[in-house]
Amino acid sequence: MPTIALINQKGGVGKTTSTINLGAGLAMLRKSVLLVDLDPQAHLTYGLGIPAHELEYTVYEVLKGEVTAQEAIVRRDRIEVLPSSLSLSAAEVELSGMAGREFLLKEALAGLPTRDFVLLDCPPSLGLLTLNALTAAQEVFIPLQAEFLALQGMSKLIDTVNVVKRRLNPDLTISGIIGTQFDARKNLNREVVEKIREYFADKLFETLIHDNVSLAEAPSYGQTIFEYRPDCRGAQDYLALSREAAARR
Repeated sequence: MPTIALINQKGGVGKTTSTINLGAGLAMLRKSVLLVDLDPQAHLTYGLGIPAHELEYTVYEVLKGEVTAQEAIVRRDRIEVLPSSLSLSAAEVELSGMAGREFLLKEALAGLPTRDFVLLDCPPSLGLLTLNALTAAQEVFIPLQAEFLALQGMSKLIDTVNVVKRRLNPDLTISGIIGTQFDARKNLNREVVEKIREYFADKLFETLIHDNVSLAEAPSYGQTIFEYRPDCRGAQDYLALSREAAARR
């Protein structure tokens, strides 16, 4: 099943927002979708209205081998979620001594029924959890702000993906760049998008995610953008992005 890691070690670029709303958009297109929250902050989990602190099982217990992924999955309307919790913050240390530690997530997901899309929301770092995501995925989507500073650190991220591809996962490829927080009124934003297009060619999605306050507000209500403000620009953008992502299959 197509497994896609959404990754950027820079925080605040719209990574979790993109995972949630791309997943919700794909579900609206009648695709079966599983979202996996690999961030100990559990922003994806809470952002979908799932009380992470009350859950008996999360991805943490799955990676430790205490339960199966299927036992930890929570159903959220048309989306399935493998949730996170603060306990996952201990995983980097606790799992570091385990043999085959880079393959824990891949092995856990291998036992699941096939979905049309599995989206992995990675933490804003390049540690063991992100390494597990890159080992389990076939594709990488990189949410990238339309500003020059967002381009800093991209070489390190690309180097990490290439190392994982060479040593652990030969099927891995960067297949999508998602331009986020775009404001067409700003010359700088337009220039950065052209620079991204120059570097990444057809990997940049045609759909750009415009700067939209509703996208920032929706998680505080535990809702996707389609539930919170289905008529706003953010909802239109993510539905268009979902159609574009689905068409690439």
